[in-house]
Amino acid sequence: MFDAAPMPSGVLIRELDLSDALVASAVHAVGLRAYAVEAELICFDGIPALSETLQEMTARPLGWLGAVTGEGTVAAFVAWRTDTGQHITRIDRVCADPAWFRRGLASCLLDHLLAEVAGAGEVRVSTGADNQPAVTLYEGFGFRRGTDFEPAPGLRMAQFVLHGRYRSPCAMSFRRLEELPAPMRLLGEP
Repeated sequence: MFDAAPMPSGVLIRELDLSDALVASAVHAVGLRAYAVEAELICFDGIPALSETLQEMTARPLGWLGAVTGEGTVAAFVAWRTDTGQHITRIDRVCADPAWFRRGLASCLLDHLLAEVAGAGEVRVSTGADNQPAVTLYEGFGFRRGTDFEPAPGLRMAQFVLHGRYRSPCAMSFRRLEELPAPMRLLGEP
């Protein structure tokens, strides 16, 4: 199961407001850089997010969380939508700026999303089947891999599902918010 990585010093998880043009532009740029790396990993350069415009991205009805540095730089983000009637959360994208790879940001964002946002329902996500870092991330959180599918010639996707309430190893380590190290206090808590 998932082994919680500590959040890098000075990085906080917070909601991202994509109606702010600077935030939206930063998120879009991070996504383009991250998806360019995935395109290389899976040998497919037709990933839809690579051709998505800033306007198309901001028009999507998604929730957004980011790992943001003290200087305001968006280092990573996760976007999702929840169908409360069916109790299903669909993770649309998890991206880290390549300059921030291998620092646990995607793990921290996913941990927060699962523990604080997704609730007790089902969570679904898909990624390029050959994107081993993403496959390892989702399997480490307890997602079960379903049947791979091919939405376009040359693009094999892996789909994952997580059922039930997620218990964060990070949250279980502390009894009160005050016990959390300052960089792990989420969404602007003191």
